[in-house]
Amino acid sequence: MSDVRRAKHGRPVHHWRRDLVELAALFTAVAVADVTANLVGHGPDGPVLLGLSAAALVATAAFHSWWARRHGHAPPEGDTGARPLSEGQQAGPSERDAAAGATALWRMRTTVQDEPGTLAALCTALAGLRIDILSLQAHPLAEGTVDEFLVRAPAEQEAGGITRAVSLAGGSETWIERADAHDLVDAPTRVLGLATRTALDAAELPLALRQLLGRCTIRSLPAVSPCSGLPEEEVPVEGVLEDTVMRLRAPEGGVITVERPYLPFTPTEFARARALVELDTRLGPRIPLSQDVLSLPKGSAITVRRADTSDVEAAKEMHARCSPRTLGMRYHGPVGDADRYLNHLLSPRLGRTLAVQTPSGRIVGLGHLLWDGDETEVALLVEDEWQGRGIGGELLTRLVAMAVEAGCENVYAVTQASNTGMVAAMRGLGLPLDYQIEEGTLVITARLDGTPAASRLPYAHTYEQHGAKGVQD
Repeated sequence: MSDVRRAKHGRPVHHWRRDLVELAALFTAVAVADVTANLVGHGPDGPVLLGLSAAALVATAAFHSWWARRHGHAPPEGDTGARPLSEGQQAGPSERDAAAGATALWRMRTTVQDEPGTLAALCTALAGLRIDILSLQAHPLAEGTVDEFLVRAPAEQEAGGITRAVSLAGGSETWIERADAHDLVDAPTRVLGLATRTALDAAELPLALRQLLGRCTIRSLPAVSPCSGLPEEEVPVEGVLEDTVMRLRAPEGGVITVERPYLPFTPTEFARARALVELDTRLGPRIPLSQDVLSLPKGSAITVRRADTSDVEAAKEMHARCSPRTLGMRYHGPVGDADRYLNHLLSPRLGRTLAVQTPSGRIVGLGHLLWDGDETEVALLVEDEWQGRGIGGELLTRLVAMAVEAGCENVYAVTQASNTGMVAAMRGLGLPLDYQIEEGTLVITARLDGTPAASRLPYAHTYEQHGAKGVQD
C-alpha cells in the first residue's frame, strides 16, 4: 500500500502513524548507540563486544542482500505495480526507457504440425520473449505448415534465443534473418506492386521475381542456344519445383531458373512466381514508349530510346557498318558470331537495352544492362563513325542509373585494356572502381551501394519523357 493517499480534493495526505514510528525508532537508535559506546569504552570486554557487533552487522547485511535478490522482483501481494502519475508527468517513456526499449525487425520461418493449437503455442513462446508479431503468412505443405512471421523483438534479443524458444514450442527447420522497413508492406500490396511493374515493362520480370522471393539467383536461358543453335532445356508450361530450385517456362519459350539454396521454396511461393510469369506471357513483348532527344556538340541530334528484339535487323545493319576491331572489342570473340547474340542481348527478359538512333532512323549505338544471376553487366557498342562524341558515356550513365534504381550493388564491364574509350567512360561515372585481369580481358567493377556519386546519377524515370540536352565529350 502506498504511503501517500489522495483526499477528496486531490491533495496529498501523509500517514501520521508512520511519522510517529519513525520518530520512536530514531530515539531508540540514539539510546542503543549511547549504551554501546559506554560498554566499549569503560567495560572490561569492550573490544570483544565491538568485534561481535561488527560480525552481527555483516551477517545482517548479507542476509538482507540475499533476501532482496530472492524477493525483490516480486511485487507485494495485491499490488499491480501501477502508480498514479504526478501532476505534469507525461504518459510516455523517458529517454532512458526509450533507449532500453530499442527494437529490431526479424523475418522468420518455421515448420509446424497442421494441428489445432500449434500456432497458439508459437505465439505464446514469442510473447514470453516480449516479441511483437507484425504479420503472419501460412504456407500449407503436404505434411505440416510453414509459418512466416515478421516480428519486432527487443534489440538485445539474439536470433539464437528466438529459434530456441520456437523449437521448444514445436517449430522445426526454423530460419531467421534481420528485416528492414521495406518488409513492413503486407504481401498482397507487394505482389500487386510487382505485377504493375511487370505489366509496364517486360524487363522488370527478373527483378520482380527477386523481390517476390527474397535473395535468390535468377538465370534465363533462351529456347535455342545462341552459340550452338541447339535446343536448351525444356520445361513444362506449369513449371517444376524441386526443393530450393524452381524452373518456369519463360514467356518467349526459354527457361527461367530461380535458385535459393539457403531456404526451400514453398508451393505458395511457386504459385505466386508462376502467376507473375503467366501475366508477363499474356501481355506479350512490350517496352515503355519513351525517348530522349539529345544534341551533340557538332550540332547533330540523336534519340536515345529503349530497344528490344524488334530492333534486331537494324542492329545487324549497324554491325555491318562497324569495323572488325570495334566488334572484337565488344564481343571478345570471332566477329562472324556477333549477329548470333543479338536476339539474346535485345530480349527484355534478360535486361534492358538502350539504342541511339539518328533522325533518319538508323541505329548507331547500343547499350546493354544484363541481369547475370546475382551480378549485373554493362556493355556498349558505338559505330565507328559516331565514336568520340560522348555517346558511350551518355549510354553508360543511363544504364548505371537504371541499375541503381533496380537496387543493384555493383555493375561490371568486360573489355580490353586497349579499349581506352570504355575505360574512360567507366572512370567518368565518378564511382569507386575495381580492376581485374581475367584471361587477357579487363573486368572493371563499379560499386553502387550507397556511394554519393551513385545518388547523383539521373534515375531512369528522368529520361522517360521527351526532352533535349547536350552531350559533351
